[in-house]
Amino acid sequence: MVRQVKKNFRGNAKANTKHMEYGGLVELIQNFMFDTKYRPKIAVALFVFEFVLCLWIVTTVPYTEIDWLAYMQQVEGFINGTFDYTLLKGDTGPLVYPAGHVYIYTILYYLTNHGRNIFVAQLFFTILYLCNLIIVFFINIRSGQIPSIFLIFMSCTSYRIHSIFLLRLFNDPIAMFLFYIAMLCWIYRQWTAGIVLYSLALSVKMNILLFSPAVAVICLYKRGLQDSCRLFALAFLIQGFEVTLAIPFLHTNPLGYLRSAFNFGRVFDHRWTVNWRFVPVEVFTHKYFHCILLLFHIILVFYFLYIKFFRSRFTSIRNAVMVAVDNGTVHLKNQEIVLLLAGINLIGISFSRSLHYQFYVWYYHLLPFLSWQTPYSTTSKLTLLGIIEMCWNVYPSTLWSSLLLHFCHAILLVGLFLQPDLNSKKKST
Repeated sequence: MVRQVKKNFRGNAKANTKHMEYGGLVELIQNFMFDTKYRPKIAVALFVFEFVLCLWIVTTVPYTEIDWLAYMQQVEGFINGTFDYTLLKGDTGPLVYPAGHVYIYTILYYLTNHGRNIFVAQLFFTILYLCNLIIVFFINIRSGQIPSIFLIFMSCTSYRIHSIFLLRLFNDPIAMFLFYIAMLCWIYRQWTAGIVLYSLALSVKMNILLFSPAVAVICLYKRGLQDSCRLFALAFLIQGFEVTLAIPFLHTNPLGYLRSAFNFGRVFDHRWTVNWRFVPVEVFTHKYFHCILLLFHIILVFYFLYIKFFRSRFTSIRNAVMVAVDNGTVHLKNQEIVLLLAGINLIGISFSRSLHYQFYVWYYHLLPFLSWQTPYSTTSKLTLLGIIEMCWNVYPSTLWSSLLLHFCHAILLVGLFLQPDLNSKKKST
């Protein structure tokens, strides 16, 4: 009887020990995934993993030709003395980007032996990808309480993002990299450097304009009217420098350059749309459809800025204007700076006339942060990110993938509007 009791006691002790070990392992994993103090370690581990993964991709996965050859053909025309923008064309169509794009890809043209050494170009974009990853990690770590698990969702989980950077060589990653550095500068209160980099990003691709309402509000109420005027003057000066770069094109055919590089009325090909597949071609290409999207875009931008910034800080429009005119400043946390920029960008993307696959990079690295600013459960947030990733990986897009993408954008926007802004939460405590 005594032996049996001892045997049962030992068995229970072993079971309890195993249970404690299992529980300790689960707790450790949970801490790594959700405790913010582990974010730097997780970020370093993910960077090392990404470094190896990127090298594996560029050495084993076949490169896919989409726009690289066209970029090189357009740049070659510029190098050979063709300064009429309307005559700079490639296999996929005419040149439709500002002069900054031309000069950057001219450098790549020479680095890659006139565009023929694709592997060197892929190595350049590998370095760009890894540097971009470091920047977005810094942004998310500095911007608040986003848990470690969300760092995973802005790095190694996306097939499409790796493809855009490493296998397609689009200009979108270059523009967004410059913008993310600008965002990091603003987080560190380096306003002038941020404006310079923002202007440079804008010279590569016009989607950077989507951030402009938030940029204007942040600068105006963080620096006051006088300093903001100086910053905006600097931005115009930089744009003037970019105009100087564009002098060869402006001198030859100014209207051709402006219509090609800054064509806001360009009609996209319905074949490549990711977000409007369920809309008939006749509607997709109609100018009234474009005007309706623009109207909703503008309305939601104003409403978002009101909900997330103005409502909890100012008693009236007059009060907001007087604070700006009197060079008054308001307190903005890093988290609020990123939220304003990322939220405004999401609204622009949600009402975009068309999204192509490479446009995913416009907001992919900000999606984890945005999802964490909603009142949904962690499971719902992760599910939302997974569904968005799935929608961008359906090729060609379908009626259901487009509808589902809009549904996810709507759920994300509703969550952002429902969540009280940080300033009002601070006042209520």
